[in-house]
Amino acid sequence: MKKYVLVGAGARALHMFAKPMSEEWKDRIQFVGVYDTNRIRAELLSAECGSVPVYDHFDRMMETVKPDVVIVASADFTHHTYIIASLRAGCDVVTEKPMTIDAQKCQEILEAERLSGHKVTVTFNLRFAPYFAKVKELVASGVIGDVYHAALEWHVDRVHGGEYFRRWHSEMAKSGGLLVHKSTHHFDIMNWWLDSNPTEVHAFGSRRVYGPTRDQRGQRCLSCLYQSTCEFYIDITDHPFMEKYYYQAESEDGYIRDRCVFHDEIDIYDTMSVQVRYDSGALLTYSLVAYSPYEGWRATLNGSGGRMELIQGKESQIRIIKLDGSIEEVEVPSDEGNHGGGDERLLRTLFEGSIADPLSQQADSYAGALSLLIGHAANRSIKEGGPVQINDLLPIAAS
Repeated sequence: MKKYVLVGAGARALHMFAKPMSEEWKDRIQFVGVYDTNRIRAELLSAECGSVPVYDHFDRMMETVKPDVVIVASADFTHHTYIIASLRAGCDVVTEKPMTIDAQKCQEILEAERLSGHKVTVTFNLRFAPYFAKVKELVASGVIGDVYHAALEWHVDRVHGGEYFRRWHSEMAKSGGLLVHKSTHHFDIMNWWLDSNPTEVHAFGSRRVYGPTRDQRGQRCLSCLYQSTCEFYIDITDHPFMEKYYYQAESEDGYIRDRCVFHDEIDIYDTMSVQVRYDSGALLTYSLVAYSPYEGWRATLNGSGGRMELIQGKESQIRIIKLDGSIEEVEVPSDEGNHGGGDERLLRTLFEGSIADPLSQQADSYAGALSLLIGHAANRSIKEGGPVQINDLLPIAAS
């Protein structure tokens, strides 16, 4: 059996990887080590997962265990460090999205992978959700012909959206902003559906709700004077996971999980609009808001043979409108699993080894690069006020 180690001990690391590896997949793989910069959090994860060994240093874990595969689920801005070190140590890597946060780090990962001969897999779980997979299947079958234009609106509600602005994600240098951290999912799905590479990006972004937009604010929710009037107030001691894994672990590194969503250090956008041109000639219009009254998304794909309308929220629909005006409703089996059933199917692909992949759902470093480069290009476009060529950021990605 292959030996796996895990870097990171946050919520995603625990629920997506650690618990499944120590429970349902324990007969197929060996989960032999965990490392997190916060030792308290790593020990808590270990206690929930059969007392997997905890290491104080990443290098010590690698030298002691000599794993076959390293799973990277740490903060985004550290991904490249662990990915590159793992490749150089002769390991394959499974990394959470985004693969990294900018073009330079991306180039370093691709070069390390090339030199090592080992493989980087990026966990784009939406590809494995039945709804998204069905759209891929329909588009690939030519049901609407060649796709000329796509539009995607993504709405994050104020509970979900607020979470990004109280954590490390709210700083561009740590997450690349939501256009990298969050939108890399969405850009990857579009790249995958269109089966085409992005070539040019033009974007706009602003902060309208979060950040230092109001005078009545504090440093963190627990000590804030405006708890009774702030719609974003949370009490992390009422949330068992946050209280245990973050509040109790603050003494280790000083990381505050309930930082004010209006704090001064916020420099990412909460309102974003992006235009993307693909090498097939297709155009994408994309938007993301992080303060919507509801959670959900909708998309349209317009092609030479018709139009596809996609809505997923409280109700999920796929409608195909042919050129003669006839409409076909496509049923997609519902799935109550995490991320629409994508997490469970992704894990099966990762841990069961070589299996058929007719829809190319398993994403490699190239897919990881193309998705994050759209977000990086969008950030640069917003800052510079003009279009950005993907090839100028990373020539290998557009070749």
